Amino acid sequence: MLKISNIHKRFGDVHALNNVSLDLKPGLFGLLGPNGAGKSTLMRTLATLQLPDEGVITYNGVNIAQTPNAMRSVLGYLPQDFGVYPRMSAEALLDHLAVLKGVTNKKERKEQIIELLRAVNLYKMRSASVATYSGGMRQRFGVAQAMLGNPKVLIVDEPTAGLDPFERQRFLDLLSEAGEDKIIILSTHIVEDVRDLCPDMAILGDGEIVARGAPEDLIGKIKGKVWRKQVDKADVEALKERHPILSTRLLMGGVIVSVLADSAPETGFKNSDPDLEDAYFAHLYRMV
Repeated sequence: MLKISNIHKRFGDVHALNNVSLDLKPGLFGLLGPNGAGKSTLMRTLATLQLPDEGVITYNGVNIAQTPNAMRSVLGYLPQDFGVYPRMSAEALLDHLAVLKGVTNKKERKEQIIELLRAVNLYKMRSASVATYSGGMRQRFGVAQAMLGNPKVLIVDEPTAGLDPFERQRFLDLLSEAGEDKIIILSTHIVEDVRDLCPDMAILGDGEIVARGAPEDLIGKIKGKVWRKQVDKADVEALKERHPILSTRLLMGGVIVSVLADSAPETGFKNSDPDLEDAYFAHLYRMV
């Protein structure tokens, strides 16, 4: 059990995390929020890379600020940005990192590294320097290093950034397979990643948890209240002044406008089944 209780984190005048509390059990948990919402700050705090200003985080009852190895010894972490050692191959660097993670048996280490390189589709490039990898390849390497040592807590921060659709699905499949006995926190601004993978989620906005629950429950709160209409681009600003707009989407030269309302806001709007993106914006903008 990972318990986050009333966490605050400030950077000067910026209140990056404001009274954040979450209880997490084994399984996949999605943390959804826009860039700048505080997701990476929370992930770095959970990874014991920084201390909270206030509040307590415990893993299986142990305060990880006071005893950081209680978290570090079971943690796999893929940060949003990470560096690599120059001139080291992927295989050699994973071997080095596996030793640091306590995988001391050479045969076991080799088998695990080969398995992970195959899983992230880097086996054929295992002898190449990671420094020469493309952005997407480096991201896949980051996934492999995070899963070294069979961690009990896996934190992945914006993991599908830079991945093409095929590699994104491969990564999501990996997480899904690993999620039964681990606490996996998927921090992202991409709604589809959470929708496709996570049975439990929270929405973080301006450093605060604005909603928590199963995706279908959050969607259920706006069922029957989402209305859509295709309009000309020139009409969008006027609509924003008259109605609570959830989102706008370009389509074939026009704009699909989604509005949250109990009844049709204007002529031409049709009631639509809400999706997780609608629920995300509704909660993020504090409209429900």
